[in-house]
Amino acid sequence: MHELAVCQSLMGELDQIAAQHPGRRIAVVHIAIGPLSGVEQDLLADAFPIASAGSSAADATLRFQAMPIRVHCPQCGEDSDATSNRLSCPHCGNWRTTLISGDELILQRVEMVASAEPQPTPLRH
Repeated sequence: MHELAVCQSLMGELDQIAAQHPGRRIAVVHIAIGPLSGVEQDLLADAFPIASAGSSAADATLRFQAMPIRVHCPQCGEDSDATSNRLSCPHCGNWRTTLISGDELILQRVEMVASAEPQPTPLRH
């Protein structure tokens, strides 16, 4: 399951972000993921708690935005939606298209909140 390795790499980025914001913890992590990224969204979600354990993102929620598969046709100049098993141009039928989107895995945004500081317990005599 290479999704765990992807999450560990993601944690490197999140740790850098958290270090820039002391006293805050990561609450929500927004990820854009395309169907051609080679990453399974469900497996990534399952691996995230393992990779984030003990970090500033330990209790964070992952939110995914599905990215469409889009191609550009150099023959007719059109940009079009496509499917993973049909990347040809739907306008002219050209099969030599260029992938515009659909293979990305992008850390889009991180939402942070103030860390809950433990309150000191009052001493009783």
